[in-house]
Amino acid sequence: ARSLDKLYNFADCSGLHLIFALNALRRNPNNSWNSSNALSLLKYSASKKYNISWELGNEPNNYRTLMGRSVNGSQLGKDYTQLRSLLQLIRTYSRAHLYGPNIGRPRKNVIAFLEGFMKVAGGTVDAVTWQHYYIDGRVAKVTDFLKTRLLDTLSDQIRKIQKVVNTYTPGKKIWLEGVGMTSSGGMNNLSDSYAAGFLWLNTLGLLASQGIDVVVRHSFLDHGHNHLVDQNFNPLPDYWLSLLYKRLIGPKVLAIHVAGLQRKPRPGRVIRDKLRIYAHCTSYHNHNYVRGSITLYIINLHRSRKKIKLAGTLRDKIVHQYLLQPYGKDGLHSKSVQLNGQPLAMVDDGTLPELKPRPLRAGRTLVIPPLTMSFYVVKNVNALACRYR
Repeated sequence: ARSLDKLYNFADCSGLHLIFALNALRRNPNNSWNSSNALSLLKYSASKKYNISWELGNEPNNYRTLMGRSVNGSQLGKDYTQLRSLLQLIRTYSRAHLYGPNIGRPRKNVIAFLEGFMKVAGGTVDAVTWQHYYIDGRVAKVTDFLKTRLLDTLSDQIRKIQKVVNTYTPGKKIWLEGVGMTSSGGMNNLSDSYAAGFLWLNTLGLLASQGIDVVVRHSFLDHGHNHLVDQNFNPLPDYWLSLLYKRLIGPKVLAIHVAGLQRKPRPGRVIRDKLRIYAHCTSYHNHNYVRGSITLYIINLHRSRKKIKLAGTLRDKIVHQYLLQPYGKDGLHSKSVQLNGQPLAMVDDGTLPELKPRPLRAGRTLVIPPLTMSFYVVKNVNALACRYR
């Protein structure tokens, strides 16, 4: 109870919503889920009026390997149906959200697991969840984060998950409920460095373009090296990247055409672009920009700078640049970043620094430095798609 109190209070103070994963490995002799412990927890949290969403287990396809216990998809589906019935018995949670099955990377056996689950319990969950890790943490090196082939592995996974979900519950929400740059908890000086941001930002852009609007990050603190703050709670590079994303990027995704980038692939050759450009309506919560503004975010994996000219109605608009680069002598390994040349650091324990843009005059060519990530707010475009929610 004390652990739950601490966890809930942290989430509540931070303005976050808590999703609590119940233990799926408490099993009866017939391998059905033993819900007695979960019921005690539900009753306790209801007595405190905690606003919590729920799920059951974590990467259930790995139970045999990790715990020597096996649960198949249809059995977990029955367990979820049982959990939904439990929630409906408790007034506080009769309408609580339920998510799952939080499977691992969708290989052949995992897809079979998901199919079994969806047949039985597809209608009981509010969103179907899975996890993705890009790299085997034991072999990661800094250049891995620059491989376009690696960045593109997520696209194939999304298609596999969508195919199963839409077969059984068309239109059901899909969430990426666990993403880390590397498995095995990541690697020190790599998955907590500036270089890991290329994968993180590409993940956010790719998922949004595929209609997946919730991404849960592994982890905030103190597990492996995928976290967002260090042991002294100083923000790491991906924290600043995430903060800029939340400040500037709205949920509405825009189609984008880049002349010279959309080349036709030749037979047997896959084109993997090292310059990746995404576009959204600027966040409505950012009061520095009027509705109708748009934000581009750009990943340049080239080892040379690239130039981009805005065309059409964007050509004569003022642009605000937010350019993130590593700070200090460690280069891509750096755990500090600079925004438009200024190092980013907390002002004090509770105060974030001002994230100042660099204004670019109307019509100016955007110059993207090598191996960088950047955001560009095109002001006052009055884009029709961005005027309204």
